[in-house]
Amino acid sequence: MRWNAVAANLSRWIGHGMLALACRISVASIFFLSGRTKVDGFLTITDSAYELFRTEYKLPFIPPEIAAHLAAYAEHLFPAFLVLGLFTRLSALALLGMTLTIQLFVYPDAWPTHLSWAALLLYLIGRGAGPVSIDRLIKID
Repeated sequence: MRWNAVAANLSRWIGHGMLALACRISVASIFFLSGRTKVDGFLTITDSAYELFRTEYKLPFIPPEIAAHLAAYAEHLFPAFLVLGLFTRLSALALLGMTLTIQLFVYPDAWPTHLSWAALLLYLIGRGAGPVSIDRLIKID
């Protein structure tokens, strides 16, 4: 009984708003920092990023030059949206797609890392951005 009271207090203190904000910022930082390694300046794709997509990443169906651009832009745009809480469910879904692509075609042995990313993204897809977000402000949460 005493534990139930403690658990109820914890649930009030650590509610959806705090969890969603923590998920948004943490998963956004992972992808944004990865995106920054692929560019110089604002969004100029580096030669090393092209080479990475040619030799290590080797995605099927997408030429490396196009894949490098798509990945770099997505790793900047969707994390920015997540931090703002703008189009959160869509942004999280896009990053979940990237996570699945990385897991299936690039680093299949890194499933524990990708599973943790997926858990954060699934929370945001399922529950939305929370009260501290532009989504809530414009009533699309």
